[in-house]
Amino acid sequence: MRRKAEPSGATDRGLSQQVDALSVDSDTVRRIAHLARIRLPDDRIEPMREELNAILAFVEQLDEVDVDGVEPMTSVVATKMRLRADAVTDGNIAEDVVANAPTSDDHFFMVPKVVE
Repeated sequence: MRRKAEPSGATDRGLSQQVDALSVDSDTVRRIAHLARIRLPDDRIEPMREELNAILAFVEQLDEVDVDGVEPMTSVVATKMRLRADAVTDGNIAEDVVANAPTSDDHFFMVPKVVE
């Protein structure tokens, strides 16, 4: 990923500083595909590069939004989380848990010994 410098007169929320725009090159697309374990044929590298650059451009646009005074939220609708007691339990379903086990004893799974 390389950074393209904007004109030196660019500002970020009133602060005078140079703003860097992100840009993805073909080598970066190949590296991302490799890290994501995605097989990406050579004829798909350029379209993927364009798509990733479009996504990054959109994210850069979001940085321009003035969010001063906006409270962080987890939902667009004001809701109160339903909480339960933070208590350790066995779930009261021990019989159901071991019901499909080949063998069990006193609610424990029985497995063959593998270490002497």
